[in-house]
Amino acid sequence: MITSCCHRAVLLTLLWSTFTFAEGPVHRFGLFLGQNEGGEGTRPLLYAREDARRLHEVFVRLGGVKPEDAMLLLDEPAEDVTTALGELERRVRDAKARGEVTSLLVYFSGHARDGSLRLGTTKLPLEALKTRLATGLADTRLAFLDTCRSGDFLKDKGVRRAPVFEVETDATRQAKGLVIVTAAATDEGAQESDLIAGSYFSYYLATGLLGSADAQGDGRVTLGEAFAWAYERTLASAAVAPLEPPPLFDLQANADVPLTDLAARGEGLRIPSSAPTGPYFVIDPRGVVVAETVKGEGDRLLALPPGAYVLKRRLADHLRLGRVEIADGQFLTLDEGSFQNAKFTDDPVRGTGVSSSFSRHWSLAVSGQYQVAFGDAFPSAPLLGGEATLHNVFFRGFSLSIDGSYGWMSGSLQAPLVGAAAYNYTLVTFGGSLWHEWFQDGRFVPFVGVHVGFDIFTRTFTDSAIAQQGFSTFTPGVVGGLKVRISKSISVIARARVHYLLFNVDETRSLGNADFGALLDYEFKD
Repeated sequence: MITSCCHRAVLLTLLWSTFTFAEGPVHRFGLFLGQNEGGEGTRPLLYAREDARRLHEVFVRLGGVKPEDAMLLLDEPAEDVTTALGELERRVRDAKARGEVTSLLVYFSGHARDGSLRLGTTKLPLEALKTRLATGLADTRLAFLDTCRSGDFLKDKGVRRAPVFEVETDATRQAKGLVIVTAAATDEGAQESDLIAGSYFSYYLATGLLGSADAQGDGRVTLGEAFAWAYERTLASAAVAPLEPPPLFDLQANADVPLTDLAARGEGLRIPSSAPTGPYFVIDPRGVVVAETVKGEGDRLLALPPGAYVLKRRLADHLRLGRVEIADGQFLTLDEGSFQNAKFTDDPVRGTGVSSSFSRHWSLAVSGQYQVAFGDAFPSAPLLGGEATLHNVFFRGFSLSIDGSYGWMSGSLQAPLVGAAAYNYTLVTFGGSLWHEWFQDGRFVPFVGVHVGFDIFTRTFTDSAIAQQGFSTFTPGVVGGLKVRISKSISVIARARVHYLLFNVDETRSLGNADFGALLDYEFKD
């Protein structure tokens, strides 16, 4: 499936830790941000966070970014992004004071609209980010913004004739050492696909940095090479036709800035010169294409991380498939003789299987509530309970939960003949809810839905002469509340539920109850 809209914002601010290329050591640091949600007026994205993870992994493995210098922020609001950027700028300043050469890369994939990068329900003005980069202290500042900037997120899939890439260079910003590349022009929509589990631009940028973009065959990938590869392949895959070529090589000296060193980890796949020329596709165990390259006359290196992969070549009337396993610290030479012929129907590429913008995951919560009874048949009481929820069960935003709780209290009432009678009251509830959440990837997540419970009421009197009372019934109702995220997985939820209760002891009455409470929730998600 291919989706297109004002689509994904992953802010990757990458500053590089000490790493030696031919030109000498450069201190590099990194910040990578992924945001699937863009707030009001935008459509949720599928893979912005995955793009951020992918590029974070590439630069830590091959781009000289030490893990402690690489920040990966997912679904964070604008204020946290600004704070993280400030921390990296402080580190750049300290490195400069030590006489080190520094470099800063900013990568953002996600929603952008009305001149701002959309981070959930918050906004980061694009001009403010550009100004900050233009005035930064790093010797080289690179920004990749993988986001559409269309004012209408419902436009078609980027097929109108307009430049898909814009490049801002020293000439446009009057700032030495600055290059900004955006993956979609002002009126274009960027695209993402299930088959690659990401956006086209970010996917081709990442796979280019793994070695596909190494046009010189010197074992490293420069900015100019990475940009040329990502530009050409994105145009071919995303079915967009530029009116005229963008200023592709108007990168001046910055085009030769090295981004990755393919031998940095000494592991990956070597396609020898004896192997057939043409495209090769690398497929992971999920059936997702994680890399591709076009084999020329010489050797081709792909600095793949350790793992098992299927290699695919597509011929005119059949496929050629081979299996490889990359070990830690090993460059495996591909043996074309091990490939087997296969039918097109046996293509191992399955994609993520995601048919709409959601991923299912579970959460567990503990709850504290207070139930207010309407009428005089039952007392009000506090409750403690637990709840299990499957999120995005049918469509994105729809969740299904089961819950249980126990309540108790003591009191007294006036009983015929005996007068005041003390009692202990207990309430056991079981139920299920179906509700819809908005802004799932934001900090504040409102929701509303329906709840059906089964309540068991028991009242036991201390005076043994008075018989125990018991009653049970189904209680349909509605539920609503607000989830407040305090971390990636932990949230605090304020919730209210109102139920109808049919009471048919001695007489038939329509009663009800409402419970108000808070939950501490933990989500098991990637």
